[in-house]
Amino acid sequence: MPPVSASQASRVVAASADGVLAVAGVEFAADPAGVIYWPDEGLLAVADLHLEKGSSFAERGVLLPPYDTAATLARLGALIARYAPRVVVALGDSFHDGRGPARLADGDRATLRGLQRGRDWVWITGNHDPDPAEGIGGRFLATLVLGALTFRHEPQENAAGEIAGHLHPVARVARRGRAVSRRCFACDGTRMVMPAFGAYAGGLNVRDRAFTNVFQRLTFTAHMLGEQRVYAVAARHCLPD
Repeated sequence: MPPVSASQASRVVAASADGVLAVAGVEFAADPAGVIYWPDEGLLAVADLHLEKGSSFAERGVLLPPYDTAATLARLGALIARYAPRVVVALGDSFHDGRGPARLADGDRATLRGLQRGRDWVWITGNHDPDPAEGIGGRFLATLVLGALTFRHEPQENAAGEIAGHLHPVARVARRGRAVSRRCFACDGTRMVMPAFGAYAGGLNVRDRAFTNVFQRLTFTAHMLGEQRVYAVAARHCLPD
């Protein structure tokens, strides 16, 4: 496919989403911070926190500023204060590795406990954090099924009603003569792959084959995260890396 021109991209990006995404007939508020909220269930879902990624890299001799966990929890805390959910579902890879919970600073552990207070907190199993962890509260599930919806970490083939993480979707478009990349929700109305939330989490272009394997074709929409709202761009109009 030829690259999208700046004028074409402007028309595409101008068709911005109204902040509501639907999966299997269920409507969610899509927040530009990268979470979804299900009003009927009082449920907030977030994917790929990758807490303690900085300390994980430090153990391997790669030094990053050690503030990613505090920054990620602060952002999540602001969203929890905004939506006041009854349930929080963390869709896997909540820690960057299995030892992450043990490396949590006391202050960050206290912050996490405060966020959990008075609500149901569900840790979905991820490939980075496969085992239940001690001392971080909440309950641990491989998947969470609510009505027509299944919340899990890794997307599965032909899984209608699925809300997953794992792939860290990023969309790239031409905008005002330059390429712009943003984390995004990838959704076709049947299923959704959520953006990674963690401060140090990377991203994978929605034109990558991994997304074709999930959605079968480029008929899904990349809902790009903006400063104040989410912008809808057809995946076929997104640029490859």
